[in-house]
Amino acid sequence: MKLSDQPLEILLVEDNKGDIGLIEEFFEDAKVRINLHVAEDGEEAVRFLWGEDKFRGSSHPDIILLDWNLPKKTGHEILKEIKDNCDLKNIPVIILTISSAEKDIFRAYDLHANAYIVKPIDFDEFMKVIGSIEDFWLEAVTLPSKKDQKFD
Repeated sequence: MKLSDQPLEILLVEDNKGDIGLIEEFFEDAKVRINLHVAEDGEEAVRFLWGEDKFRGSSHPDIILLDWNLPKKTGHEILKEIKDNCDLKNIPVIILTISSAEKDIFRAYDLHANAYIVKPIDFDEFMKVIGSIEDFWLEAVTLPSKKDQKFD
């Protein structure tokens, strides 16, 4: 559970507009306060994480929901950059993807993903999965305290 009065900062890296809309809608009624930031491709995600361009002054996210199959830069490339970076490596990264391929699952965990979730096709099941992320990652888990540092 988050003990701070500050909302949780969540970065959703997703290129499917339908999934983005469902996740945004779900988190509007979340049990905890969150700021949901969306990057629709891999390069935009990296710009957010490094605080470049329109993301200058943004805080590092508390949690990253990362699609595996992205345009411009793949999920595994982004995950590797995150986990190789001293300032980012402690941010929990949850892979949320349609891929159930064993090689993708193995690669994600090999690159230190904190969880790998296959997106269900069924609407109700998809919403249950998002609810389970909220229940576990936003309420039950104690997240590492982040620096109150902003990007330059």
